[in-house]
Amino acid sequence: MTLDGRAPEAPPLSDGGGTDKSLLIVDDDAAFLGRLARAMESRGYAVRTARSVAEGLSEVERAAPAFAVIDMRLGDGNGLDIISELKKRRPDARGVILTGYGNIATAVTAVKLGAFDYLAKPADADEIDAALRSVDLDHAQLPENPMSADRVRWEHIQRVYELCGRNVSETARRLNMHRRTLQRILAKRAPR
Repeated sequence: MTLDGRAPEAPPLSDGGGTDKSLLIVDDDAAFLGRLARAMESRGYAVRTARSVAEGLSEVERAAPAFAVIDMRLGDGNGLDIISELKKRRPDARGVILTGYGNIATAVTAVKLGAFDYLAKPADADEIDAALRSVDLDHAQLPENPMSADRVRWEHIQRVYELCGRNVSETARRLNMHRRTLQRILAKRAPR
C-alpha cells in the first residue's frame, strides 16, 4: 500500500512478450469469484469468469486466455481438466491452481498438467498476481509447507460435515466412521 491507501503500481503485464491481458477465473464460490475478478481487473487484466468445469471449458474453447486462475475442486469436477484443455489450446498460457487441499501429490499433478503455479487457499489477489506475473519460466515449485496428512484429513471431514448440513450422523455415515469418533474429531482444533 502507498501512503494514500492505493495499491502500488505493478509492473506491466506480460505473458512472455505479448500484450494479451486476458484472464479466466474459475471458482464455484460466487463471493470469492466476484472479489477476485474486481481485484484482478484493477490490476490491468481483462477478466472473464466461470463457476464450473463446464463453463470454464466453454470459455477456453471460445477464446483461450493468456492467464487463468482455477479452483481445483468445483461442483461438477476437477479444475485440472480446464488447465489441461487450456494448455492444449494455448501452450504459452499461464495457469494458477487454487485449492484448500495443499498436498504434494495434487501439486505434482497440477504442474504435470501444465499449471504454472499452485497456491493454497486462502490466497489473496497480490499472491495470485505475483504468481501470474512471475518471470521464473520453470514450472511451479512444490509448496514449502504442505499440509500434514492429519490436516488434509481434518479438512476433508470438515468439508463433508458442511455438505451434510452439519449433521453429525449423516457425516459419520458418509465417512464410514463411528459417530462418537467423528464428534471427538470435530471438537478438536485443526491440526497444523
